[in-house]
Amino acid sequence: MTTTIDGQPTAAAEAPQAPEFDPQALEAFMEHAGMHATAALNAALVSLGDRLGLWQALSEAGPTTAGELAARTGLARRYLEEWLAAQAANGFVVYDAATSSFRLTPEATMVMADENSPALMIGAFQGVIAVGRLLPTLEQVFRSGDGIAWHDHDPEFFDVQERFSRPIQRQFLVNAWLAGVARLIETLTRGATVADVGVGYGTSTILLAQAFPNSRFTGFDFHDVSIARARKAAQEAGVADRVQFEVADARSFPGSDYDLILFVDSLHDMGDPVAAVWHARAALAPGGVLVTLDPVAGDSVAENIGSPLGGLLYAISTFLCTPTALAQHGPHALGAMAGEAALRNVLREAGFTDIQRVAADTPMNMVLVGRA
Repeated sequence: MTTTIDGQPTAAAEAPQAPEFDPQALEAFMEHAGMHATAALNAALVSLGDRLGLWQALSEAGPTTAGELAARTGLARRYLEEWLAAQAANGFVVYDAATSSFRLTPEATMVMADENSPALMIGAFQGVIAVGRLLPTLEQVFRSGDGIAWHDHDPEFFDVQERFSRPIQRQFLVNAWLAGVARLIETLTRGATVADVGVGYGTSTILLAQAFPNSRFTGFDFHDVSIARARKAAQEAGVADRVQFEVADARSFPGSDYDLILFVDSLHDMGDPVAAVWHARAALAPGGVLVTLDPVAGDSVAENIGSPLGGLLYAISTFLCTPTALAQHGPHALGAMAGEAALRNVLREAGFTDIQRVAADTPMNMVLVGRA
């Protein structure tokens, strides 16, 4: 008991109680957090290795010591000793204690060093550095609710986007995603007029032009820098005779009577996807099809956080997809995990009544088809 100033007794204030916790659960969560912190720190070193050409050098060298790698690359041996040890500790390279050598497995080479591999993932690590530079701006828009326009991103983001998506599109675009659309491959083989909307560096458009030489393709994007890169890429790929790229907004791109209008990982990034699809529907030829390829997602947070790609795609959506849509001041900011129901609703609002999901078992992207 304590007393007041007038001498009357009063109950002592109760001390705040520490919340109860499960020691085993605490230990498990600390391990979980530590694993992610380690992965985040090493991701920066993985990207550094990419910038320094170390993954390529390792893929060419076979088993090599830090000294041999220093001689091959011209880099400082002492730094390479620490970097190689970090990569071995994190499971990216294999260490042989008997010879003090490090090597990339064939599988690791496909993921880290082979730019033509369908399994290449080094672009994701490159993106970690770009995200780090974005954090001050992201903090501001979290407070203001504003978006981050595509034009205002660190230019390295454009390279990251193309490098990350290129191997996926090479593997799945023609033989999995579009092959699931009834009669589309036959139409493209015979010869069709195609609009590819939101193309970035034009990878999808160029892949289609290489696969279907009888068809003609126009790629549209509102980002002039990306369109300039796409034009150069088409020349280098030898398809400039049947591909053109133009700077245009998805809601007003030119042309009509398209047999196919394609949105490859772009519709969910738009501030007004309904207006974009409405315009596209009006530009289709009779019997033409609209195909949108967006990330595989469920229709609820509960579904998505349990999916293998949920953590990755929600993270990407937080710093890229959602801010890009919000910057366009439209009625939507769908995000990468919009889900089938939300995307179907976009197509319905734009006037499509025949909407199908096809190629349902393919990874990464869902394929929704609207027929005119």
